[in-house]
Amino acid sequence: MKNQASIQGKFQYRLSGWKYSALVRFLLFLLLTAVFYLALTNKIIPQTYDIQKGSHAEKDIIAPRAIENAIATEQAKEDAAQRVQPVYKIVSLKNDVLVESIFEKLQQINADAEVTLGDKVNIYKTVIPNIIELHTDKQVKMYSGSGQYNEVMLEEMKKKIVEQQYRIPEETFYKLPRLLKEDLIAMEPVAKDIVNRLMSDQILDAQTVRAKVAELVNSSTLSKSTAREIVQELVRTAITPNKFFDQKGTDEAKGHARDNVKPIFINKNEVLVKKGDQITDEMYLRLSSLEMLKDESSNWPKIGLVMLVSMFSLVIFMFIRQSSQSIKNNNAQLLMLVLILLITLFGMKLFSLVQNLDYPYIGFLAPSAMGAMLITILLDSSMAFVATVLFAVMSSIIFNTDHLQPFDFRYALLTLVTSFAAIFSIQRASQRSSILKAGMIVSLLGMVLVASLLLIEGHETSKNALVALSFTIGSGLLTAVFVIGLLPFFEVAFGILSPLKLVELSNPNHPLLRKLLTETPGTYHHSIMVGNLAEAAAEAIGANGLLCRVGAYYHDIGKTKRPVYFIENQSNIENPHDKMDPELSKSIIVAHARDGVEMLKEYQIPKPIRDIAEQHHGTTLLQFFYHKAKKIAEAEGQTKSVEEADFRYPGPKAQSKEAAIVGIADCVEAAVRSLRSPTLEQIDTMVRRISKGRLDDGQFNECDLTIKELDQIAKTLNETLLGIFHSRIEYPNDLPAQSDAPKQTKRS
Repeated sequence: MKNQASIQGKFQYRLSGWKYSALVRFLLFLLLTAVFYLALTNKIIPQTYDIQKGSHAEKDIIAPRAIENAIATEQAKEDAAQRVQPVYKIVSLKNDVLVESIFEKLQQINADAEVTLGDKVNIYKTVIPNIIELHTDKQVKMYSGSGQYNEVMLEEMKKKIVEQQYRIPEETFYKLPRLLKEDLIAMEPVAKDIVNRLMSDQILDAQTVRAKVAELVNSSTLSKSTAREIVQELVRTAITPNKFFDQKGTDEAKGHARDNVKPIFINKNEVLVKKGDQITDEMYLRLSSLEMLKDESSNWPKIGLVMLVSMFSLVIFMFIRQSSQSIKNNNAQLLMLVLILLITLFGMKLFSLVQNLDYPYIGFLAPSAMGAMLITILLDSSMAFVATVLFAVMSSIIFNTDHLQPFDFRYALLTLVTSFAAIFSIQRASQRSSILKAGMIVSLLGMVLVASLLLIEGHETSKNALVALSFTIGSGLLTAVFVIGLLPFFEVAFGILSPLKLVELSNPNHPLLRKLLTETPGTYHHSIMVGNLAEAAAEAIGANGLLCRVGAYYHDIGKTKRPVYFIENQSNIENPHDKMDPELSKSIIVAHARDGVEMLKEYQIPKPIRDIAEQHHGTTLLQFFYHKAKKIAEAEGQTKSVEEADFRYPGPKAQSKEAAIVGIADCVEAAVRSLRSPTLEQIDTMVRRISKGRLDDGQFNECDLTIKELDQIAKTLNETLLGIFHSRIEYPNDLPAQSDAPKQTKRS
């Protein structure tokens, strides 16, 4: 039997030891990292296929993410470039100046009597083409220096002018020397006017414009036929193209057209290769660009994803390490956190599987705020804020559908807003219905955010907008439903006392509290008073006030087994302890803590409340029965001394602040109630003596209660007791002098 008990003890130690094992903690963080990796892997790392060119696809190959269709995009760019019209520039060549130069040279040569007619003809054959060439070179040089036109176009301009240069008929050169000065003076303004009129239009082909010259000259003021004939030839010579093709400008326009073409994408989940299709070079190249070929796949995305999810786990680890909550050392709570994260990510993944082009906004329906709400209720709101940020990043990856970048900020923003709303609205929840209210708030704020995003984008149809808003409303309701459904599982599986569970346990209609009220009304009243004192003291030092209140309600439930042996239930009856052996009395009194724990286990009351019932007395001494036993031993002349250890509670000592506070409040309430007319000084002295006595007795050695917190507890208990006894306190100057020492009671 002894060996069997030893084996059971070792087994029990191992079961409880895992909660504080560093190895288990490491494995849990490793599991968390693996969960993150698996949740994001298909969004970051493309699936690979073992295929060759010319082979047939064994199944449909789906695009893992949006990818640019390079061939279609390039074709679209070519089509856009082809639609670009050639760019032409209009250049002012100042052809009227050219006319002036020609007539100036005619007057100069014709006025020279020493030059023979034949020489003049030869001179004109050379001079007039030279004048035209010099004028053209001058214009090109002028525009080249100004930077108004590019050099390529200026070269094109010079080339076109030369190509379309008009050749004056041979007989015209013989007529030029015979023109008189008066003729030249009359001809020049007519020629200039016609040139200006014709050159005001855009001229691409000079020959078509030159066909209009004869009509204009014939309708002029010139009366001599020779003059009209020569003016026609000179005007035709002066007419040149003024609209020139700009190759560089055209290339730039085509480049702009190419750049303005938006990439054509193959959408996520679109079929790249159908089952049975032969793998062409184009298909193979596309799969290669997506890194979907096993022999060409890169490990860099895997390394990057491992680094990313490791950072997520590191953030959680560092936050927990700096936290003052019990999750810092409790692997059971860490396991619960991992499960919440896993369930939330699983929900996101489930909705992402049905997300497609027909329902692009179904991701808005996912209960992304569920994890934040569960963590707030079961663990801590600050931990929920950290988890929310991680959920936001991961939702932006999981629900990303058609972007080249791996993140879609819309889902990240929606998760942030709805999760923060859930945290703020559920922090002080006291009823299960509060979860439904929080879900409605999540729906409302999510709907406002989605509406604002849709208005900013401004390209969605009213039908799609209505669907998106409906999904967002559904998300809040689903969040509330899942939280209500999952909460009891976590509470039972991990022994978690959520605020909602505590409020339920504080209901006076609970069977144990009804039993306490009907069978031990004195103990019930005492427990209610202790609950008020303990809650105020706990909140003063930042402990769990609600847990202290509810724990105080149940801390003396064991007294219902033997109610008459406790003084608060002895109404108009003789105290049975007066005729009992002190050791037997001690056994009965001490048993109420053990009996209470057994009753609480029977009714499946969570462990934190059972711990308060078991630990609120710690290993304190039952002084009344100890001193009574000593007196009896002395009176009977017994040589064997009475040991204090025989009259102490078996413990354990308080393991938490809440258990310690309930223990202090229990003792203080009983002691102060034993005073007939307590004064302020008596209450303060009593509270501080009890606190100091427990401190000196080492009752707080196993919990993290500090001296400063103990002093704050004493002050708070004084203030609370003052409010309770205010109506019947008689102040010192109204009372006769009396001792501050309380009467010794037979209460535990």
